[in-house]
Amino acid sequence: MNTPHGTEEGWRSAWTKALDRLELDVAAVETMLADTHRLDDTPVPDPWSPPEGLGPLPLDLRPRADGILKRQTAAAQLLAQRLVGTRRQVAAVAKVETRDSVPSRPAYLDCAM
Repeated sequence: MNTPHGTEEGWRSAWTKALDRLELDVAAVETMLADTHRLDDTPVPDPWSPPEGLGPLPLDLRPRADGILKRQTAAAQLLAQRLVGTRRQVAAVAKVETRDSVPSRPAYLDCAM
């Protein structure tokens, strides 16, 4: 079979490496979602891009690729939910008046006048 990487084994190996990288990325996102305190300490990972000349996905790797896509979709949905929650918290905090943000006003009313 004529493949983008010369041999079928080379083609399969290239795809296996690409899927390994995607799995590591989604595992990192899943780990961050599980531990919100770690978000501040974790550096932003390099975005994945497909290696050049990878060619079509070998058929036997399709179930693995589908599993990774399913995990990525679930992680993206969780991230979206967390973003919505964060925006709500930011909006609620913004409504809280602080001593510095509100002009001073009298705390007592002088009824003797």
